[in-house]
Amino acid sequence: MKKTMLGGLSARQFIEEYWQKKPLLVRNAFPGFGEILSPNELAGLACEEDVQSRLVLQQRGKWKLEQGPFVEERFAQLPEKDWTLLVQGVNHHLPEADELLHEFDFIPRARLDDLMVSFAPDGGGVGPHFDSYDVFLLQGVGQRMWRISGQDDMTLVPDSPLRILKNFRIDQEWVLNPGDMLYLPPRLAHWGIAVGDCTTYSIGFRAPSTQELATQFLVFMQDRLHLEGLYADPDLEAQSRPAELSGQMVNKVETMLQGIHWSGDDVADFLGSYLTEPKPHVVFERPRRIGMDKFREHLTKKGLRLDLKSQMLFRGNRIFINGETVQVEGELLALLCELADKRMLPPGASVPDEAVALLHQWVSAGYLHF
Repeated sequence: MKKTMLGGLSARQFIEEYWQKKPLLVRNAFPGFGEILSPNELAGLACEEDVQSRLVLQQRGKWKLEQGPFVEERFAQLPEKDWTLLVQGVNHHLPEADELLHEFDFIPRARLDDLMVSFAPDGGGVGPHFDSYDVFLLQGVGQRMWRISGQDDMTLVPDSPLRILKNFRIDQEWVLNPGDMLYLPPRLAHWGIAVGDCTTYSIGFRAPSTQELATQFLVFMQDRLHLEGLYADPDLEAQSRPAELSGQMVNKVETMLQGIHWSGDDVADFLGSYLTEPKPHVVFERPRRIGMDKFREHLTKKGLRLDLKSQMLFRGNRIFINGETVQVEGELLALLCELADKRMLPPGASVPDEAVALLHQWVSAGYLHF
């Protein structure tokens, strides 16, 4: 972590005083910060099939949303102002973007979502809104004006393709210059407006809803549930209404379902799998097949790094990678935890024999590269 990025605060101070509590503006958080990619390169990414991108335009007081991928000619048709191009998951495609995210390693990677990059000419933005997640807004080239509000009124503009706040009230306003950064906690109303051409880097931290977690956890538990017995009713009572669902049957099934239990280990395994599961658009490119002898040679000479799209976490003796789970011990566990933390193994790293086959399997799947 750069000493300047939290304005002189330690990571602990920032978390205790600001994280999920109140905004923090840091001037010159990243001294000399410029472009990771140019507007033309960003537009090029937005034309790729495996990249999530959006165009937001404001025309005659109304908001318009277009979803990518785009064709190159679309950008030549855009007006001179009042539009924004947003590209998600730039860290999946550029090593420099992935390196930027490492500056935020003081926040657990299980919370990290991705790096979104937006470009806008003068007046461009996505309107006054609020997010359900934490975000650091790092200014690249140009300037952007940020307006924030602690309002409780979250009424949205009806029939809009975007979640635009109907009654936005400005409490504070700042213009961010290159290298400045603004942290915003969840549900804080805000509105960013480009002052001339500008690029903004948004480091977002995921916050799944309780409903989403519950739904996905129950799906995950399907393969772990083993309930004995069959429905039985030797005490069946005769009914005058044959189509009526009896209270007796409801009570019996309720008792049967009370046999559903889970443990902390079940929850941990679910989270590891769920949080590393690739998004639907993510595809791993499998390399040309490499034999085990050649693999060992390359491993020693070149080391390994996680693919930019790979997600890897660990807890106890369990390793989670791209939705998969492996249980390991000893030297192998220490090695894989190191790989998860640093996202690479340097050349010449000591790799136990038991790790070679597993690493070879992950390289073959496209999860790792030399």
